[in-house]
Amino acid sequence: MEVQKFNYDNAIVRNFIFATLVWGAVALLVGLVAALEIAFPALNFGIEYISFGRIRPVHTNAVIFAFIGNAMFAGVYYSLQRVLKARLYNDLLGKIHFWVWQIIIVLAAVTLLAGFTTGKEYAELEWPIDLLIAVAWLCFGANMIGTVIKRREKHIYAAVWWYLATFIGVTILHVVNSIELPVSLLKSYPIFAGAQDAVVQWWYGHNAVAFFLTTPYLGLMYYYLPKASGRPIYSYQLSIIHFWSLIFLYMWAGPHHLLFNALPDWVQALGVTFSIMLIAPSWGGMVNGLLTLRGAWDKVREDPGLKFMVIAITAYGMATLEGPMMSLKSVNAVSHFTDWTIAHTHIAGMGWNGGLIFGMFYWLVPKLFRTTLHSRKMANTHFWIATLGILLFAIPLYWAGITQWLMLREYTSDGLLAYPIFMETTIRILPMYHIRLLGGMLYFTGFIIFLVNMIKTVVAGKVVADEAAEAPALINTATRAETGETPHRWLERKGVRLAILMLIALSIGGIVEIIPMMKVQSNIPTISTVTPYTPLELAGRDIYIANGCYNCHSQQVRPLRFETDRYGEYSKIGEFVYDHPFQWGSRRTGPDLARAGYVGSSTYKTAIWHYNHFNKPRTVVPRSIMPAYPFLSENEVEVNGIPAKIRAMRMLGVPYGEGYDSKAIESYLTDAQKIATELKQAGVDIKPTKEVIAMIAYLHKLGRDISPAATPAPAATPVETPAPAPAVNEKK
Repeated sequence: MEVQKFNYDNAIVRNFIFATLVWGAVALLVGLVAALEIAFPALNFGIEYISFGRIRPVHTNAVIFAFIGNAMFAGVYYSLQRVLKARLYNDLLGKIHFWVWQIIIVLAAVTLLAGFTTGKEYAELEWPIDLLIAVAWLCFGANMIGTVIKRREKHIYAAVWWYLATFIGVTILHVVNSIELPVSLLKSYPIFAGAQDAVVQWWYGHNAVAFFLTTPYLGLMYYYLPKASGRPIYSYQLSIIHFWSLIFLYMWAGPHHLLFNALPDWVQALGVTFSIMLIAPSWGGMVNGLLTLRGAWDKVREDPGLKFMVIAITAYGMATLEGPMMSLKSVNAVSHFTDWTIAHTHIAGMGWNGGLIFGMFYWLVPKLFRTTLHSRKMANTHFWIATLGILLFAIPLYWAGITQWLMLREYTSDGLLAYPIFMETTIRILPMYHIRLLGGMLYFTGFIIFLVNMIKTVVAGKVVADEAAEAPALINTATRAETGETPHRWLERKGVRLAILMLIALSIGGIVEIIPMMKVQSNIPTISTVTPYTPLELAGRDIYIANGCYNCHSQQVRPLRFETDRYGEYSKIGEFVYDHPFQWGSRRTGPDLARAGYVGSSTYKTAIWHYNHFNKPRTVVPRSIMPAYPFLSENEVEVNGIPAKIRAMRMLGVPYGEGYDSKAIESYLTDAQKIATELKQAGVDIKPTKEVIAMIAYLHKLGRDISPAATPAPAATPVETPAPAPAVNEKK
């Protein structure tokens, strides 16, 4: 049999390792800043570019795409070449992928801090950056598929199944969720609106977690765990069941993020059903990982990298049990909009992804640089500090989530809300935020120890950029009957067929859930009183999104008694038909704003109240943790850009009249002057073109088109001392 000589490309692996180390430190540092700002709001300093609403998406994007993403590419590119016995298909594709990905990370940070965002979680980046993501991702996919095609190994190993599913899944998700209509270079509107946009976004959001944070890392687990432990994967059959059931079921589970929301019951039911079904394959993968270590526990006790892998697999099992449990309506009523969800996501991110990255790097970096780990003692110290950090981070947030839910739903013996003022619940959980901050600091400290260890290991060794290797040439012409292979074993020799089956399995869930939602008349009944946003309100909505207000406020009153008593009539699906994008939210650090514009609502406030609240929140609401937004009273709205926004909305089906765009500026100034006059009567002289005017107009629009079925129930006397008269029912 012919033996062929070739070289592995280690340079691309080295580059992604270096990027992981740099961006990992940045991502965690930004997370610490965000945690500090929410625990001590004065640290926002009233500065536009570092306020919590803008820092928070920078943190999530940096963790997901910069830290976890670069580590994923490093691990995939190293293992892919080894299991396929082939150099990467094209060196140039690898270089383009690397540099474009780093450019994306920098552009993401700059644009998000500058307020350019789509306002959609995990998909905040604007359309030019979305195009760059597509370029980088296609380079990655082409390089991987090309390597699969020219491989010298007959059968495609399990790790590569997960890598291929990752590429196909993320491609589908990114294309569908990124369909948007550009208005300018850094502004666009999604083509979907309201409930449609919510379904698409959380089909994307949930599966971005699935196919960027889970499936590639399962592939890495299937390669690096056996390598580090010296043990074969526990069960080949279990890996097959784990793979196919998980990639099929995952795509259906997105709607469990939208339970009790203004969404058809059948969509919610599908989300719940498939989420519960996910427990079986997920735990099958966990069992496969942990049992791989059977007989190797003495090595685990000594090897810090294996310890991290055990933590990672355990966190994966916990998160994939907790996620389905949170999809049950009885549990979701407790967990949704609270810090329980934040704890859940960080168990997965810090434990599963972080743990596997650390474990992988402790094995990979010495191997790649042909040296030994600088200090096993430092690595063990890192392990214990990181583990303690995860616990101190997550446990207080679970406590905070349950505490806040219990307070929000508590009634007095007279049937009145015991804590009608939302701020009372936020104040009560502030100590948990301080403990969470300590946990984050410990985790970051552990990362610094890891970083120093990695740098010293790299300096002590030297990577061989083109590592020599050899393997027999691939002969793959035998039929299944000739080899006696099982169907799946045969399929592992047929890369194209394998990829096609993955594409089918990944597409079904999205097709079934999303396409019916596009039929507006049958699935989204309109409400005659709901009108499009005026030019002023639309501008205010864009400013609201730019400043990340959706990170702390929801706009969705669920049909639960303690919510309707507090906020008013529950939200209807027809209220949101002109919302591009939807703004239902994921977390309530402040009260819901769905009825903020209805005069009879508990959240309604006058123009002067909003003005004072934006400029100095704690003078209006004592102990508020809302950042100050004095810059809203200083920044000018780009009024000349309003007509283009109106034209874009008309193209998306919003029923503005023919030629309305030519009148948009006049309408804007007329409406803005009314609010400016109202503020002047209250003692504030401000130009009508300031951003704060548009923000006030937007908040006064929310819920105004809906007539509540009943006035919110009266509230009991607050336990805490109420705020001054203008803010009896605090907004935040």
